[in-house]
Amino acid sequence: MADFTTLIQGWFRRNQRDLPWRHTNDPYKIWLSEVILQQTRVDQGLNYYLNFTTKFPTVFDLANAAEDEVLNLWQGLGYYSRARNLHASAKQVVVDFDGVFPNNYEGIKSLKGVGDYTASAISSICFGLPHAVVDGNVYRVLSRYLEISTPIDSTQGKKDFAEIADKFLDVHNPGDHNQALMEIGALICLPKNPSCETCPLVGSCSAFSSKTQLNFPVKAKKTKVVKRYLNYLVLFDGKNTVIQKRVGKGIWQGLYDFPFIEKEKLNGLELSELNQYEPIEIIQDGQLKHVLSHQELYVSFWIVKVVKLNLDESQITVPIAAIETFPLPQLLIRYIQQSRLFGAD
Repeated sequence: MADFTTLIQGWFRRNQRDLPWRHTNDPYKIWLSEVILQQTRVDQGLNYYLNFTTKFPTVFDLANAAEDEVLNLWQGLGYYSRARNLHASAKQVVVDFDGVFPNNYEGIKSLKGVGDYTASAISSICFGLPHAVVDGNVYRVLSRYLEISTPIDSTQGKKDFAEIADKFLDVHNPGDHNQALMEIGALICLPKNPSCETCPLVGSCSAFSSKTQLNFPVKAKKTKVVKRYLNYLVLFDGKNTVIQKRVGKGIWQGLYDFPFIEKEKLNGLELSELNQYEPIEIIQDGQLKHVLSHQELYVSFWIVKVVKLNLDESQITVPIAAIETFPLPQLLIRYIQQSRLFGAD
């Protein structure tokens, strides 16, 4: 596979993006970048990386932070389990590894939330260990290069692609090899409009030769999307509102939101359902659609003016002006930015 390796690494040296995590071999910072960039574009994740490395320059700083502080810094990035796992893993490094980031694949993979991909990326980039990465970009490049029709979301597909990636890996320079392959997937071998003419592999790519690029990679399963209809209650006594911390294993675990009533259709709210709050005025304050990986949320926001805020044990009172100091889901950030109640024009 010498030609493959030579081509992609030569291209990478000439065309790689100038990114801050490419100027360090610090495994803590490489780990931060890898976690932040999961399910996230580089242009979106860059500022989060800079904010995290400024706020938490060492793994000790991250481990000693409060969870709310970590979630608040992560706010807007989505997939909040990544932030919770990041925080837990930092504590693991401090407690189990005396603050020294593990320098081998097995040790890295033992950290909470770290799988094959992240462990392979860190161990190859930071320590030169021969572990091939397989992420969405790599699936796309390899499946097109070899015209592999095995579904990437099948057990057999995952096994096959892992073996193929290992076979192509440059064991003498695994870090640059892995980064080059991912960079080609990110910049050239795009899902819908690949720039094949500028690809270093164009001369030997099977899919380009047969003009079947858009047929790959193959997926077997279609994600089932559930529609949900929520009515958020923005309780308001003239100065304060009420928020509650999400518990359980949901996607917003550890974040704060308003009390809500879920219905089977949009605007299905009955005024009688608000009697417990003793409202003096109810104002509909906008509707939003929010798309998650497996859910579509259709949301109505209701300002419920009250004389007194009646709380249950899971709720807290917050001044309107201070609500954005709490970690909130992106849905609520969008609402707050457009609501006059929170100071929007």
